[in-house]
Amino acid sequence: VQLQASGGGLVQAGDSLRLSCAISGRTFTNYAVGWFRQAPGKEREFVAGIISSGRSTRYADSLKGRVAISRDNAKNTVILQMNSLKPEDTALYYCASTRGSVGVPTMVTYYFDWGQGTQVTVSS
Repeated sequence: VQLQASGGGLVQAGDSLRLSCAISGRTFTNYAVGWFRQAPGKEREFVAGIISSGRSTRYADSLKGRVAISRDNAKNTVILQMNSLKPEDTALYYCASTRGSVGVPTMVTYYFDWGQGTQVTVSS
């Protein structure tokens, strides 16, 4: 499975960004796709996730209300819409997928395949 994250950039506080994760290759039944982020000197943290059917989503408590995750099945892409961005949202954003999942895990160790990351920088 290959994942390609895109859509990052340099924005100002209060702006919005739409990140995309294109998925190709063999996928598994009932897998989850998650977005994670990692700022310099910090651990990688869960942002949001969605299961392959699109019926279930999960969000980090700290980001609820500002982010939304969705699937475009026709393009086999997972979208992360981020609104009201803050300087503390600055990080390298990764998408990743599990190899079979009942729900949406939040721990990094449950995700097997990772994209290369896309940089989001929010200026104040």
